[in-house]
Amino acid sequence: MTIEAPAPGTVTMFTTSWCGYCVRLKAQMGREGINYTEVNIEEHPQSAEFVMKVNGGNQTVPTLLFPDGSAATNPSINEVKARLA
Repeated sequence: MTIEAPAPGTVTMFTTSWCGYCVRLKAQMGREGINYTEVNIEEHPQSAEFVMKVNGGNQTVPTLLFPDGSAATNPSINEVKARLA
């Protein structure tokens, strides 16, 4: 799996199956009509390496990858909307 920036207007969300913050953000993005691709880091070890790289060695989720190549850890829905605007 190669980690590439998502298409304009969308994000890639790195999650785990047990993450409550991920569930909340996915629901908020669904209500706002923000498209995302979900990648479970427990199922894709290469994605876990990416998450650790952008989070100082920690597997912190949700981590979002934006079209400009930047990342944000556990962002608010308002931050997601602003970064996609």
